Formats: sequence, C-alpha cells, structure tokens
Amino acid sequence: MGRSKSKPKRILLATELETLSPPSTITATQSIAQVKTIEGKNLYSVSLPSGKSILVELPSRFRSTIWMIRGGYVLVDLKSFDERENKLDGEIVNVVREEKEWRKQAYWPKEFPKRPAYEEEPEEKGDSDSMLPTESGQ
Repeated sequence: MGRSKSKPKRILLATELETLSPPSTITATQSIAQVKTIEGKNLYSVSLPSGKSILVELPSRFRSTIWMIRGGYVLVDLKSFDERENKLDGEIVNVVREEKEWRKQAYWPKEFPKRPAYEEEPEEKGDSDSMLPTESGQ
C-alpha cells in the first residue's frame, strides 16, 4: 500500500509545540531528570535530582519526533509505574527543549545547576582534543 509510516504533520507540530514551553506546575509524582544513557528500545537511564538513577520509557508520541541527547533534561512521571512489576520506573511525559524557559519555573531542581555555555569555557593551550580546527592553514 504505498503509504509511508511517518507521522502526519499535524501530529508532529502538536508534539513540538507541547515540548516548547514548560507546564506551569507539575504533579507530586513528576520530576525533572537528566538523561544519562540511551539503553535502546526507547528506554533511557535518567538521574533524578536526588542522584538516584532510574529507567524510563519514551512514549510513542515522542518517538521519531523529538530527539533527546545525553545530558539533556526530561520531565518524568513515576506514578503509573509504582504498581507494575517490571524494570521500568517511570515514563517521560515531556522533553525539555527550551531549557532557559524551564529553568525559570519554581519546580526546577536546584540540584541541576545551569551549565556554562560552550563559548564561555576557557581555552587551554595544548589541549588539541577539545579545540576545533581553525582556518589559519595549519
């Protein structure tokens, strides 16, 4: 049947809009978490503000729509997985894309301080692994 398996554009746009701005409040079972590793099959190991690592699942509405990176932040919900008997501890309910906006919210954990911007990092002479090539004809 010649149809592609990609999502309709309206669904993609709705998902992108949902992740652009943070919710005004979060529930007691929700928490900001930092992505540590991608475990595969839409499973991610994340770190809670307490430092505890948990395994969470990325729901199908985000798959192939919103890309997540190691070190990025997500909003996870732990409630629905309390009564389940499996290795999952929670589900990703939102992906932090506009980190600056999210950090303004009262619920942003102080345990996740703002990282310095790449340009603000001091350059060290002789550290060739961290330096980008220049156009000076080296």
